[in-house]
Amino acid sequence: MKNFDTCTAFHTNNGAFLGRLVRLDDVINTIIGKHQYPKDASAVLAESIALSALFSSYLKYEGLFTLQIQTDGAVSLVVVDVTSEGLIRGYARYDENKIEKIRNPNEKYRIQDDEILEAPHYLGGGQLAFTIDQGPDTELYQGIVELKGNTLSEVASKYFEQSEQIETFLQLYLQAPQNEDDNWKAAGLMLQKLPSHGGKEVKSEELDKAWEEAVVFAQSLKKEEIFDNSLSAKDLLNRLYHASDLVITKSKEYNFGCRCSRDKVLSTIRSFPPEEVEALQEQNKITVDCNFCSEKYVFDKGEFSTH
Repeated sequence: MKNFDTCTAFHTNNGAFLGRLVRLDDVINTIIGKHQYPKDASAVLAESIALSALFSSYLKYEGLFTLQIQTDGAVSLVVVDVTSEGLIRGYARYDENKIEKIRNPNEKYRIQDDEILEAPHYLGGGQLAFTIDQGPDTELYQGIVELKGNTLSEVASKYFEQSEQIETFLQLYLQAPQNEDDNWKAAGLMLQKLPSHGGKEVKSEELDKAWEEAVVFAQSLKKEEIFDNSLSAKDLLNRLYHASDLVITKSKEYNFGCRCSRDKVLSTIRSFPPEEVEALQEQNKITVDCNFCSEKYVFDKGEFSTH
């Protein structure tokens, strides 16, 4: 099993606490490499991809998980897809003038040129939503939480505590490239205290104390450790929970994957009313760029014309 582009599921304290450890490298760099975003927008997208991997690993589904962040801030939209097979894609929309205003040293944040702010500074007010689509014969599942918190980790934790009533620790990590040859890396650690254990409600001071200790251990994980290529997920989790009945239950690998294709795009164009198709044309051609992978599709009038 490789050390990055994976999610490792585990539990501790005889199954009372469930956890996920996500570490991403090639997936993040492939997605960011598909776009020409400013470093700040790329950072928001990278954090969102790590959060999407954590969220989707918690949910059982066969199909498509989509995380969408809509805001009135400098980065106004982030969309990340994770299929049940582990294929990830994502993109963002941003206002470069608003980003520059945030980075201006005369403004309130006063940051250095090489410093990357936590995602919420670029997002502003809005909401984080996720959907699970398991096909045409199933209901669409959706969860929504307001973007309130100092970090994206706090925003996500509030969803679990408010909507799922599950006590949750969630921490995202980001490593931006400092030199030309450096890579982006993103990671996340999530720990949850189950409301019941062994089919029974658990309300004990001993378990509460164990939870507090488990969170302290999780908070002790340093960014240098989680991004250390030489350390496996098992190595990291053993450092934290070797004395807490750690059991690693499963691992999953992630890869970049875009579901766009020439046939799909052409089928979509043909489904539009004739006046919309006419409006899309330039010199009897229609050009479509995929937001996720930046693939460009050019169609001649003979291809999309229904007459």
